[in-house]
Amino acid sequence: MSTIENETLLRKELAVIDTKINKLNDEKIKLFFNAIGLTSREDVPKDYLQWETILIIVPNRQVSHELKSYKYSISRITFATNIYAKEIHIYDLNDWKKAFGNKTHLQIKSALKNSFGGVQKVQEEYIKTSQKNS
Repeated sequence: MSTIENETLLRKELAVIDTKINKLNDEKIKLFFNAIGLTSREDVPKDYLQWETILIIVPNRQVSHELKSYKYSISRITFATNIYAKEIHIYDLNDWKKAFGNKTHLQIKSALKNSFGGVQKVQEEYIKTSQKNS
């Protein structure tokens, strides 16, 4: 005799509960993104709830510390700091892993200047100086 007498019924009920939990977590993510101003931005992909894990790129450690507590209360989100970013960005964590999976720390640091929210400061300075000269 089995320890769990009706295992298939139990699995179905657990699946229903998991679905409800996932829907509630999606609501948490939407609320969080709205609170930090991501839902109104044009550059934020609209299909982010389809991603397995959402990577949130923050521009500095101060922002990272402010948002850290949400990492533990909302499933499916994780944070990374890109000092070359000017604002918060979101990406599919799987894309991040594909881009940086086999790279060294130095290669990753160099790549972050141009990708995953990074903007080279040299370009900014050039734009500022060229506008002054106009």
